[in-house]
Amino acid sequence: MHASIRKVVLRYTIAIAAIVGITVFYLRVFHVNPTTVALSFLILVLFVSANWGFRLASIVAIFATAAFNFFFLPPVGTFTIADPQNWVALAAFLVTAMVASDLAERARRQTEQANQRRLEAERLYSFSQSLLTNQNVLELLNAIPGLVTSVFGLPGVGLLVEGKETIYRSSPDVKFDPGPLRTTIVRGEPTVNNGVSYIPLRMGVRTTGALAIVDETLSRETLDAIGSLVGIALERVRAVEEATKSRAEQESERLRSALLDSVTHEFRTPLTSIKASVTSLLSPIGLDPAQRNELLTVINEETDRLNRLVGEAAEMAQLDAGMLGLEKRPSDIRDVIEGSLTEEKSYLQNHTVEVNIAANLPKVSLDETRIREVVGHLLENAAKYSHPGTPIRITAGIEKNMMAVSVADQGPGIDPMEQSLIFDKFYRGRHQRYAASGTGMGLAICKVIVEAHGGTIGVVSQLGQGSVFTFTLPLR
Repeated sequence: MHASIRKVVLRYTIAIAAIVGITVFYLRVFHVNPTTVALSFLILVLFVSANWGFRLASIVAIFATAAFNFFFLPPVGTFTIADPQNWVALAAFLVTAMVASDLAERARRQTEQANQRRLEAERLYSFSQSLLTNQNVLELLNAIPGLVTSVFGLPGVGLLVEGKETIYRSSPDVKFDPGPLRTTIVRGEPTVNNGVSYIPLRMGVRTTGALAIVDETLSRETLDAIGSLVGIALERVRAVEEATKSRAEQESERLRSALLDSVTHEFRTPLTSIKASVTSLLSPIGLDPAQRNELLTVINEETDRLNRLVGEAAEMAQLDAGMLGLEKRPSDIRDVIEGSLTEEKSYLQNHTVEVNIAANLPKVSLDETRIREVVGHLLENAAKYSHPGTPIRITAGIEKNMMAVSVADQGPGIDPMEQSLIFDKFYRGRHQRYAASGTGMGLAICKVIVEAHGGTIGVVSQLGQGSVFTFTLPLR
């Protein structure tokens, strides 16, 4: 308050001093005719009006008229005017000064309003851009009051959405009456109460909420624009969430269909073999010992296959539920690879396996059973998708302070478009999904296990040239 009073007093002092300066200059230094003096005073009035307002300009005009009469119109030194023409000149000067100051004041006010509108338009644009950064309804509701406060420089903002009881505030100490917020939602009309503007959030003709803005300086148009932007942003985010949810449900349905298709196919094959073998064993036609032994071997192998399929499905369910437990201890990667080769011997019988393990590799902290499972899945895939007789190469070494293990085959390769998808659950290549058995869970299991160890897994492949699957494990 004191600073404002000092500013007003300073302006009055400057204006009066300017009148005195003009008067002294034309009386003592440079003698001119009364018309020149009047024009000089008029310029001063216009300057004051354009910069400091009509009220101060009016006072300056009155003082300038008095000084013009007293010092420059005969008889000089009195407020008496001898010549009637001087009365007309004095009146014309006063009216001109008042009208000109009023026009200058209007121009100044319009300029200020234009600048204010421009500033508000820039703030509205910045506000609209900020609203686009949130894609979650709850995050947006928490962010809106703070955004409005920071962008428009307001003391505080509150937000209430239809159907919710929580009032979101820009800060905990923002105080306003929540009653008008609910009334604004019901009526859909803006109100002002105790210095707080209550603005409805509209989406077309529907009111979806209300804003409480602790400020009265913003124009009605700007307040309506803020309400519309917030309403549209909330509706957009809701629509995005619903679309995302719908896509997720569609993807889930697709995965369920893929799982059902894959599992049905995989379970039907061994069950068919088992059923055929059992039927043959139970038939009245006598079988020699070699035939009976062959049928029992088929039943045994297909039973193991079924057991493996069920185990993979159960393991995938555990991994999805975050129930993967690791029992890490320092292990030699050579022992892990040799153990996997022994376990996958039946799958590799039609391939030669070349093992190239760098010398003096340090031990790695890992769950030996789980990593042996990863190597086993990679070896099984290499054997499954490679032509019989083609070699499979296993290498292990240090790359960028990580233990890197690679399994390379000479199979058909993987399409570049599919290389980022093959580690997803139940995904199988378009050209191999019916050419080889499998449920599409093996690589997904590998990815979860490797990432749980803090490592990465990936593939480099070229159509017709084979594939190289590589996983890394941290040395420490």
